[in-house]
Amino acid sequence: MRADHTFELKVHRQGRFFRPSDKLEQVELLRADTGETVLAWDTRPRDTGKLARALRADLIQLQADEFLARWRKYES
Repeated sequence: MRADHTFELKVHRQGRFFRPSDKLEQVELLRADTGETVLAWDTRPRDTGKLARALRADLIQLQADEFLARWRKYES
């Protein structure tokens, strides 16, 4: 099954316009059917968008097991 049907991406940001650079934000990958967290990353505000875009691109291109194999090694 494709990863975008299996998982849901949730991005937790500190604020919309002003985000202090010393505060960490979080990107989570959740199992769509249970809401259970599968992978999670703590990111700096300047890196959150880049990570979320890369994850979304792979979610629509890869199968679920391929996606996990690729991104599990980068989990924080």
